[in-house]
Amino acid sequence: MASLMHHCALITGASRGIGKSTALAFAKAGIDLVLVSRSQSSLAETVAEVEALGGRAQGFAVDLAAVEQVKAEIESIVHQFPVDILVNNAGMGYTGDLLTTSLADWQQVIQLNLTSVFQCIQAVLPSMREQQAGTIINIASIAGYQAFPGWGAYNVSKAGLIALSKTLAAEERAHGIRVVTLCPGAVNTPIWDTDTVQANFDRSRMLTPETVAQSILHAALMPPGAVIEEMTVMPSAGAL
Repeated sequence: MASLMHHCALITGASRGIGKSTALAFAKAGIDLVLVSRSQSSLAETVAEVEALGGRAQGFAVDLAAVEQVKAEIESIVHQFPVDILVNNAGMGYTGDLLTTSLADWQQVIQLNLTSVFQCIQAVLPSMREQQAGTIINIASIAGYQAFPGWGAYNVSKAGLIALSKTLAAEERAHGIRVVTLCPGAVNTPIWDTDTVQANFDRSRMLTPETVAQSILHAALMPPGAVIEEMTVMPSAGAL
């Protein structure tokens, strides 16, 4: 799919999984990239792969879990690059019954999955409003609608992200800013290998990051007069 406009996209969580696959898909479509992740070394690998495809990318190491710093750091990046697409992809998985979830764990999930997104949005909105154009794509989850037991903090963080997206869309529509909420089912990414997730699913039946990335690209390159407000992408095997 080709775009008639030249775009610059900022993608969070861009060093692996959905974020990395989205960066590569965007590069193939001719979209310039600003890539954000905690790991500078992993970002360098993604930047190198983008450049091998003939794309252009800059990587910035930002700890999105440090929410009090996120807005200022993203603002600094946006002042350097004409970002007109924001893909809020960074996040974490978490399993645990609500009764046994500590306050510290709860806050960690909400801060990264929801509050950091809020801060990234606040950082890019002024420039998008000034140009009266922009697309913000928030990667939520089917868990925001379907409450999976043992995933309480994660369910709540993604439900909050869906509500944030809907509110943002209503507030920014008049400013020419489009907001997309993408709710994928289970995706085979490194999230399943993290210490905060204890789950045993058949990962071969999950969506691939590349499939989700193509959905994100499609939403980003919709004609200016249209928007995909919400997209649910599920594995053909159903919810796992």
